Amino acid sequence: QVQLVESGGGLVQAGGSLRLSCAASGRSISTSTMGWFRQAPGKEREFVAVISWRGRIIDYADSVKGRFTISRDNAKNTVNLQMNSLKPEDTAVYYCAGDSRGPMSREGRNYDYWGQGTQVIVSS
Repeated sequence: QVQLVESGGGLVQAGGSLRLSCAASGRSISTSTMGWFRQAPGKEREFVAVISWRGRIIDYADSVKGRFTISRDNAKNTVNLQMNSLKPEDTAVYYCAGDSRGPMSREGRNYDYWGQGTQVIVSS
């Protein structure tokens, strides 16, 4: 069983940057598709970004395209999300998730393991 722990969240001013990290333990995530999702207060969880197991295929939500960058280091069993040009609407709890079974997906229900989340607050 894989455990995921996110870190790097915090409070930042609009226009600033944060780098989120997701560290996996228990077993390797090197063959899993890995994604980031977020959930803002009072809103449903939404897809942010996903990266294939080799890192060759990447997909972003339109709302973060050009500002966020997902990456992975299979040797370190980690996935990262670099967030630049942050906006107040990026405020949310950010979750790392893994899909060990199938192709890349934007649907959270397809992911079989999740982290506890890290809070990101962007002030205006």
